[in-house]
Amino acid sequence: MAKLRCVLFVLISSCIMPLLSGCDAAVLNPKGIIAHNELHLMVTAVLLMLIIVVPVIVLTLVIARRYRASNTKATYKPDWSHNNLLEFVWWIIPIAIIAVLATITWVTTHKLDPYRTLTEGGEPMKIEVIALEWRWMFIYPEQNIATINYVQFPVDRQVQFLITGDAPMNSFMIQQLAGQIYAMTGMQTQLHLIANEVGTYKGISANFSGNGFSGMTFVANVTSDADFNKWVASVKQSNNPLDMNIYNQLAKPSEDSSKQLFSVVKDDVYHNVINKYLKPQSALQDTTTVAHSN
Repeated sequence: MAKLRCVLFVLISSCIMPLLSGCDAAVLNPKGIIAHNELHLMVTAVLLMLIIVVPVIVLTLVIARRYRASNTKATYKPDWSHNNLLEFVWWIIPIAIIAVLATITWVTTHKLDPYRTLTEGGEPMKIEVIALEWRWMFIYPEQNIATINYVQFPVDRQVQFLITGDAPMNSFMIQQLAGQIYAMTGMQTQLHLIANEVGTYKGISANFSGNGFSGMTFVANVTSDADFNKWVASVKQSNNPLDMNIYNQLAKPSEDSSKQLFSVVKDDVYHNVINKYLKPQSALQDTTTVAHSN
C-alpha cells in the first residue's frame, strides 16, 4: 500500500508540473525597482523556508525506508521517547528562521509601502485610477486627458497612482512593475512605482468582482519621455471629451475591454466618484445631534 501511494504521488506530480508551465510567470520577470525588490523578498523567504522543508522531506524518506517492516536490521526501541539534542535542533532552527523572516518582513514591509514616495524617479507623475464594472479608467490630472483600459507613462519616471472604485471592491496590479493595491468605493489608496525598461506590460484585476472579472485587464505602455509627450499631444487632438454625463454611461456594467481615449476632462470625475459614496456633512451633524440627545 505504501509503495502504491508513492507511485501515485510521482505520477500525479509528473502530470501537474507540465500544466503549471503554462502559467503567467510575470512576477518572476520584474521590470521595475519595486517588482525587483518584491521578487528578492519572495526568493529569500522561500530559500529560508527550504532550510526546514528539504531536510524534513529527506528525513521522511530516510526514516520510512530505514524503519520499514521488512528491515530486520533496524534498531527496535519501543520505550524510546526523548532526546535532548533532537529537541534542541527541531526547536532552535525554526525559531531562528522565523526570527530572521520576521526581521526581513518588517524592514521590507516599510520599505515597499505602496503609499511611500520613492527616492528614485524624480517628482511623481499623478494618474487617477477608477475601477469600474469591469474595466479601468485612468485620468491624468496634469495633462487633462483620460483613457479606458490603457495607461501610458515614461520610463524611469516615478508614477503615483491614486486609486478608487465605483464598483465592487477590486485590486489594481501591474505584475511586472509592482504589487497589488485595493480599489474601494468612497476611499482612496495609492501605489508608487517606476518602470526601468521600455515595453508593454499587462495590468490585471487581482480581486474577483463579478461576471466580467476575467476580462478586466488593461495595457500599461512604458515609453520614452519624448514618445509620451507625443502621445499626450495626439490624444488632445481628438474631439472626445469626458464629463460626468459620459462617465455615468461608462460606469454601467460592461464587459467591453476596448481601449478608449478622451481629449479633455471637463469635470473633476475622480473626486466626484469618491464623494458620491460619502455621507453629506449635514447628515453627519444630524446623526451626532441625535446621539447626544439620547
